Amino acid sequence: MSSIDFSVPLATLLRTSTYEAHELVAKSPGAMAMLSGRLRREEYVRYLIVLWHIYDAFEQALDRHATHPVLEPTYNPTLLARTPALASDISFLLQVEEFSWKTHPVYLQFLESKPKELVAYVDRIRELSDSADPAPLLAHSYVRYLGDLSGGQTIRRTLGKAYGLDEEVGQGLSFYAFKELRSAKLANQGEMKRIKDWFREGMNTAGERGVEVKAAVLNEANTAFALNTALFKVIDTNTDSDTEVVEPSKETPIIVEQSASLPLKERSFPVSQVISLVIAVCLAHFILVTTGFSGEKGLNSLLDVGRWFATLTEPFTRPE
Repeated sequence: MSSIDFSVPLATLLRTSTYEAHELVAKSPGAMAMLSGRLRREEYVRYLIVLWHIYDAFEQALDRHATHPVLEPTYNPTLLARTPALASDISFLLQVEEFSWKTHPVYLQFLESKPKELVAYVDRIRELSDSADPAPLLAHSYVRYLGDLSGGQTIRRTLGKAYGLDEEVGQGLSFYAFKELRSAKLANQGEMKRIKDWFREGMNTAGERGVEVKAAVLNEANTAFALNTALFKVIDTNTDSDTEVVEPSKETPIIVEQSASLPLKERSFPVSQVISLVIAVCLAHFILVTTGFSGEKGLNSLLDVGRWFATLTEPFTRPE
């Protein structure tokens, strides 16, 4: 690690130093099958059950160490906890009451042959939780939560189309839905960006505790990505003719963030989105002209338009 610049903020350090690990996850056959909507519905349910076991162990560990100085800045179970959402999605997809999914034959069969990759993942989380220094758990928060907040939104749209799930209602897709940072309303794209910014600030605060913390979290982040990559390898990618295949996104949504030091990929946007942006620019110009640019009124108008315009342009500027 001698060539790594530990003087940079922790969030930046993780983004730039785990890029290759990101790519390995994104390009795994299991991830690609999910991104194209080619997973059989029952295999997707099995994957959600795998995730439930991981988040159940992980979020119990975070609860246990909620006041730890490295973990506390990003600890917000009301905002981030995914275990209840996973239970809700599994129940909906199995068409059973939420309290009874663990008695379903699919789950009981899963327990009989639990993947060794899942066992290794959960064992690692529990090992950290029981250790004298649970600080590296922050790396798992980074890999899991920022991935859910970023790429998870693309996966949500893909799965909704592939399995005929209503994104507006959200049943079967609640794992990918987050509430706003300071309210119980569902977060839109702009609010998701604010949540990610808040999370990065919390990581940077944790990183201020010293190089040792940064090194430990970075090392564990690569371990977490390796464990996550192994999980995707256990997914059965055999396709189902009843599942609608969705064209894979040109984004790489499994990746949490892309390093600013690496070349950006070309991106394309729907014509409707571009037209909406052009209309927004024209409307913003009209509002400013008709309300005036000078005085307090003009300043307030300019600020209002700026905030509104930022929410419209966020899809064009968010990190891949």
